[in-house]
Amino acid sequence: MRENGGARRRRAWAAAVAGLLALLVPLTGPSAGAEPMPTVEEVHARVQRLYREAEAATDAYNDAEAKAGKQREKAERLDRAAGAASRRLAGLKDEAGALARAQYRGGGVPVEAQLLLSDDPEEFVGDLRLARKGQHAQRRLITEVTGTQRRLARYARAAAGTYERLERTRAARAEAKKEITERLAAAKELERKLRAEERARLRRLERERAREAQARWLDSGILDGTGAAATPAGEKAVAYAADQLGKDYVWGAEGPDTFDCSGLTMRAWEAAGVRIPRTSQAQLAGLPRVGVRGMRPGDLIIYHSDASHVGIYVGDGTIVHAPRPGRQVTVAGAGSMPIKAVVRPDA
Repeated sequence: MRENGGARRRRAWAAAVAGLLALLVPLTGPSAGAEPMPTVEEVHARVQRLYREAEAATDAYNDAEAKAGKQREKAERLDRAAGAASRRLAGLKDEAGALARAQYRGGGVPVEAQLLLSDDPEEFVGDLRLARKGQHAQRRLITEVTGTQRRLARYARAAAGTYERLERTRAARAEAKKEITERLAAAKELERKLRAEERARLRRLERERAREAQARWLDSGILDGTGAAATPAGEKAVAYAADQLGKDYVWGAEGPDTFDCSGLTMRAWEAAGVRIPRTSQAQLAGLPRVGVRGMRPGDLIIYHSDASHVGIYVGDGTIVHAPRPGRQVTVAGAGSMPIKAVVRPDA
């Protein structure tokens, strides 16, 4: 049976209304206009990632700043050396000017004529030899100092250029650190908004993840047959680190009351009489590596693919480290984080 025009229009109108309602439903649902609240697990993952990124940025910033300080000292040394050479050259030029003026006062009489007119030719010849030796030495010194000054000027320009580049790098690192800090602040705010029971669960989740990672690491047999004793210096470094347990983590801190991760390891080995680089990345690059199976108390374990964290091995599969902001220097499983390398300050 054929539909009349009115029926067809009513059916078309009903379909259009249904389509419009379908479009409106997502806008009126629970997610309209706002992101869903992340789970505790998602908060944990985000905070951990942001802290590692911030730690890596701080490490790189500190490393750039240390390099800039060394370059500044080098540039200052070159400036002082160039100044001394310039003053020496000015003195030599004054001496040459004095000789020229003496010759002018003598009327510019040629040496041969002075010889013929001299009352004592032998004395004159002796004086002439001395004068010529002095002139030759003066010319040699002027040439030498001028060349030295030119070289020093080149070194100074090179040092200044390098320093400027390092300053730009440090500024870029500082900006990166600022951005990371802002993101961390957002993550902390997100963590703060969790209910008290959720924050407690977050702490438990951190501990559980660390325990699980440590258990897997130990179950792999990685420490079977190990147990090398610490050196006397290693014992001192471990003792220092242990004495800092409970102190707060603070970005860039080197003690004595607060530490970041590499500030703690640096000071621990400084207490043992060994100077090591400041940052975890520089410690990785500048210290000899050893295998995990061959490590001994006092060795440093570098963590994560970007070498953004470090702890000091204290034996029995454990480390002392400064974890992150909001936490304190503590003992943790050496395998509770991804190990990148082990380095030995007193190799």
